[in-house]
Amino acid sequence: MMKQFVTEDSFWELFPDARIGVVVAHGMKSADQVPPEDASALARALAEANGKADQHLNSNTISQNQVVAVWRDAYQRFKTKKGARCSVENLLKRVLKGNPVGSITPSVDVYNIVSLTHALPVGGEDIDAMEGDIRLGITRGGDPFRPLGEDEDAPTLEGELCYRDDAGAICRCWNWRDGERTALTDDSQKAFLIIESVDPSRADDLEAAIDQLAELVQRYLGASIFAKQIVTRDNPSIVIDE
Repeated sequence: MMKQFVTEDSFWELFPDARIGVVVAHGMKSADQVPPEDASALARALAEANGKADQHLNSNTISQNQVVAVWRDAYQRFKTKKGARCSVENLLKRVLKGNPVGSITPSVDVYNIVSLTHALPVGGEDIDAMEGDIRLGITRGGDPFRPLGEDEDAPTLEGELCYRDDAGAICRCWNWRDGERTALTDDSQKAFLIIESVDPSRADDLEAAIDQLAELVQRYLGASIFAKQIVTRDNPSIVIDE
């Protein structure tokens, strides 16, 4: 059945100038199908990306860096769990502390490379694990959610911005925390990959980031690109599976 990514009016009311880059990859190799030399190449690219992240950091106070400050401001506009931060802030904080982001699995390495290189939040979900369309908007709260790596449920809050499908939340507090149910695994074949930007001045950076993301999943994960698009208020949805 056809699945779509739909951005709701409640999102655009808060962030009318936001831009969301989407790359939909089908037919990805499982982790054990990625040749050792390609896995090693990805690990090297990740190490280089940790170095490239430094160019976005001109202050030792993480919140004073522009690429983080715009997200701190964004997170003031909707209800969040205490302490929730944009995913890219967590990556950049590691770089700032001299604790570089290490290799995990090929698919995760790919989007961490892009996130660090461009200082933009990048995430990924398993399309086959989704129930119906994936939607981004403000929720009434109570959406079922099991955080990745946790043993207890943590439902959404009223007024929270999150990604969700027919079965519950997929990623909480916009791009803060992924859920167990739809997280990419070593065996995922279809990936919904997203890059978010709330800074209109970084439109070119977003374009470069989705181009790099598509190139990496094709080159190293053997995927075909089913769709690649920047979602905006005037173009608020995209088909991700048929």
